[in-house]
Amino acid sequence: MNFNNKVVLITGARKGIGKAIALKFAENGAKVIVNATKPDEGKTSVETVDVIKNNGGEAVFIAGDVSSPQSAELIVSEAINSFGRIDILVNNAGIVIPGSLSDTSEKDFDMTMDVNVKGTFFMSKYAVEHMKSQGGGVIVNIGSVAALKGHVDRAVYCASKGAVVSLSRAMAADYVKDNIRVNVVCPGTTHTPAIESKIKNAENPAEMEAIFVNRQPMGRLGKIDEIAHAVLFAACEEAAYMTGSVIVIDGGMTM
Repeated sequence: MNFNNKVVLITGARKGIGKAIALKFAENGAKVIVNATKPDEGKTSVETVDVIKNNGGEAVFIAGDVSSPQSAELIVSEAINSFGRIDILVNNAGIVIPGSLSDTSEKDFDMTMDVNVKGTFFMSKYAVEHMKSQGGGVIVNIGSVAALKGHVDRAVYCASKGAVVSLSRAMAADYVKDNIRVNVVCPGTTHTPAIESKIKNAENPAEMEAIFVNRQPMGRLGKIDEIAHAVLFAACEEAAYMTGSVIVIDGGMTM
């Protein structure tokens, strides 16, 4: 997969899966715009950008909250100002707030929907207009296995990612004639810094790790690079016939 001269904007790319996606695109020749709500503490940028630049790639950092329409529009505008175009948008920014219906507050419901659903909507809305004017583009939205399978204590998160899948398919239908492809990647449980923190901070770390691993048919957690490869495939020219598709990469959890 060759992304030379392609410009990629990735939200929530400060760490974890988003960071892995950004680094993988850069390794394959893309110019990368890294978005996060704020830079690393005490800095004006994020480590993701530094790593890309140190490896000879091109990258810029644009801070902004994707759940705000004004901020999302500004992120897209600044991305265009930085590299002149956006060929690929990866809507990766997202949050997980645990809870069943009974113990989820309206505030937590709204926050989850604002980031996971509205963030995807706003970023795509403003990016699409530029993509249409430049002759096309690709949007890859990060869903979750939780969009396809009920998870205990994750009611609103499941709902938000289900909305992302449905929104993505509708977007694909709306813009197929504009040469804009839209696909979704739905990861299963992946060994991210957030999962690592949950394991380390648990009362019994070994037991907590076993809980995560034992529910995976493959007997292990996903790797962030594996998710990143799936995202690059969804965006690459070799898969140009694919739009409105849902790529599930979950170690067999939904089989």
